Amino acid sequence: MTPPLLTITVVGTPAPQGSKRHVGRGVMVESSKAVRPWREAVKWAALARVSRSGPPLDEPLAVEMCFTLARPKSAPKRRRHPDRMPDLSKLVRSTEDALTDAGVWADDARVVACRARKVYAGSPDPDALPVPGAVIKIWPITEGAA
Repeated sequence: MTPPLLTITVVGTPAPQGSKRHVGRGVMVESSKAVRPWREAVKWAALARVSRSGPPLDEPLAVEMCFTLARPKSAPKRRRHPDRMPDLSKLVRSTEDALTDAGVWADDARVVACRARKVYAGSPDPDALPVPGAVIKIWPITEGAA
């Protein structure tokens, strides 16, 4: 496999993009209080890795995301995988939105292939971090590949 065009390591507690609720006069509020700090952590980690002089990526992209979660104290030792909340698809959504805000890509619609997983901190997964966070890898998709 070719090396990624861009690898971003984010330290912070991954938070899902939840639903929004209407509070009146066209104002929508995020239902999860944890999503804003996560999106800011992703945005700042991305800005540290991406040259602001170049334009955002504007081509078909493949993305791989490995979310490292803290093991809850209540989780039995035999539980090897974080098969509880947060939902993986909502973690991906909040992270993609933050990468769009950071100007990594023109729009998250450019993502045509995505592989994502959740692991516990200290997992043997090669992309697992020792603390909560995420490793995000981005590749351009060339014609004829997927």
